[in-house]
Amino acid sequence: MDKITFHAMKKEGPVKVRYRIRLGRMAQICYTSDIECEAKDLAKFKVNGERKERVTLYNPELSRRLNMEYDYMVKVIARMTDEGMDMTSAVFNREINALKNPVKVERKECLDIVERFRKYADEDYRAGIIGANRHKHIIVVSDKLERFLFINGISNIKPEDFDIDLLMAFREFLFDEYLYVQKNKKLYESVKDQNKPQARLSMNTVTSQLKMFQTFFNVLEDQDEIRKSPFRKLGKERRKAVMRTKYDDPYYLDKKELMRVLKTDVGPILKDTKDAFLVQCAFGCRISDFAAMSMDSIAVSDEGIPYVHYLPQKTANSQEGNTEVQTPIVRYAFDIIKRTGFHFPILRNLYGVVGYNARIKSLLQICQIDRKVAHYNEETQTNEYIPLYKVGSSKLARKTHVDMMTKVQVDLYASGLHKQGSAAVNRYTHMELKDRFALMNAAFEQEAYKVNEQLVII
Repeated sequence: MDKITFHAMKKEGPVKVRYRIRLGRMAQICYTSDIECEAKDLAKFKVNGERKERVTLYNPELSRRLNMEYDYMVKVIARMTDEGMDMTSAVFNREINALKNPVKVERKECLDIVERFRKYADEDYRAGIIGANRHKHIIVVSDKLERFLFINGISNIKPEDFDIDLLMAFREFLFDEYLYVQKNKKLYESVKDQNKPQARLSMNTVTSQLKMFQTFFNVLEDQDEIRKSPFRKLGKERRKAVMRTKYDDPYYLDKKELMRVLKTDVGPILKDTKDAFLVQCAFGCRISDFAAMSMDSIAVSDEGIPYVHYLPQKTANSQEGNTEVQTPIVRYAFDIIKRTGFHFPILRNLYGVVGYNARIKSLLQICQIDRKVAHYNEETQTNEYIPLYKVGSSKLARKTHVDMMTKVQVDLYASGLHKQGSAAVNRYTHMELKDRFALMNAAFEQEAYKVNEQLVII
């Protein structure tokens, strides 16, 4: 803070005291106090309420009020600087009003928006409406919301006061939060380094986070806690634009590329990543389910076919029954599992510069998986063609599995007997584990085999 000055709009008669707070060469804050006085009385004082030189007759009450106002401004500017708030007139006015008129919380049930957002997440999790991962992701969004509100000086805002303008500003914050990290270091001290925003988020990621926020407002609206969700106030076309997602053309490893990864010696550093990635390609499961698997996840059918079985974490709470996914284990995956004991240390660290996803990129680069694939650039709004290894991740393993299985399955509607989506098709037939094992062996070019209950090949 360089300097605080005050002035009146006229030189005679009653005036309101107005202040300018200079913040370097380019920025300044304008603030109109609630002090009213005669212009001639105001001219006798310095900005901090002290009498000017050679002044003997003055208004003591005005001196006291000017001094108090000055102290308020100094405290607010110091707090805004220390806590990394935006140095704008709007934020300053909110903060000084909060300091001068502290609100006593008398009704605990009237929660601010962050508290209510977290309460909603906790309640839905306990009720089994959402799973653990979904709950964790909502809490991440609530943390982002808390930082956004704090930086803008409106931390205690209630859900009903969160309007369209704030919604759009929050959306921009989600895109570009990485720009605020260095300016607000204290605010991010408790955030792990690997979780601190480091680049602009993709449109699909921001839309996914906004959908969680939208569902929260829908619940409040249904429970009559708010009159109307800010998302519905956007209007149909604007909401469609704000909530849009764009997907790249499908990309995956083809059979030849997967076999190249299987046969390439990658050295000890990437050996664990290679094992984990190949097994995940064979299973096609989400990383959350894969990371939770162990030798206890393996069973053997009456025909001697080993398979993994699990309840998908993402959909477990929304399913009416407890039907498990059962995926046969092709031979190469079985060999890796037996050798490693289903223990892949790299899965303890999924993200970050040395995490599983980053190591998959290195693995594919060493294996020369450099086929060009289309990748949409949101800044240029054009497709870029980049080597496949640059988009390597655990999701690529799932995509690879789905593609390889799709290409060996017979379309149940190919004969033309039933229309697409006919329920009769699924009533007339059922693909058993042994049938799926045969298809998987064909897809992955693996030989059939059998094991006993001790997982010994027979």
